[in-house]
Amino acid sequence: MELLIIVLFIAALVLAGAASVVAVLRDGRGHTPEVRSIPPWKAGDLPSEPYAAARH
Repeated sequence: MELLIIVLFIAALVLAGAASVVAVLRDGRGHTPEVRSIPPWKAGDLPSEPYAAARH
């Protein structure tokens, strides 16, 4: 009985790992461009995006 539980647990871990790999591959490894639905805004000198990400 304990062996069956261990085998099922290992199978669940393998399936979870495989599902994670498939999800990363389908997502494009995070290289999809961000789609903005509204134009950037400014409030005085404060931009709508971090200064490090702003392109001048």
